[in-house]
Amino acid sequence: MAPALVSIDARDRTPIYAQLDRGLRAAIVTGRLRPGDQLPTVRQLAVDLQVNANTVARVYAELERDGVLETRRGVGSFVSAAPGAARSATEHIKRLRAFVTRVLADAAAAGFTRDEVVHELDKRK
Repeated sequence: MAPALVSIDARDRTPIYAQLDRGLRAAIVTGRLRPGDQLPTVRQLAVDLQVNANTVARVYAELERDGVLETRRGVGSFVSAAPGAARSATEHIKRLRAFVTRVLADAAAAGFTRDEVVHELDKRK
C-alpha cells in the first residue's frame, strides 16, 4: 500500500483545512508531489482522510488561487508549482526573517554594523 499523501491528526487543535493545506504544500516542497502530478479527486481524498469533501474542495480552491494547483475541468487537479513556490506566504516570511537574523548575527560577529550591511546591500540593487 502506498504511503498516505497527507495525514490529519484529529487531536491537533489546528483546523483540518490548515493541516491539509500544510500537508499538501509540504508534499510539494519535499518532492513527494512534483509539478504535473495528479492529486486524488476531492471526494477520494475526503474519503481517504475521513473529512468533509467541502474541506478538501476549499483547500484545493485556495491552492489553485495561490498558483500551487491547476484544475482541469473533467480531468482533475494537478500540481503546477515548483517546490519553492509551494511555500505559503507565512512560511516564506518566517524563513526570510530567520535568514536575516543569521546574516545580522554573522555581521555582528565579524564586526560590521547593521547600517554597513544595509548600505552594501543597497549598492547591489
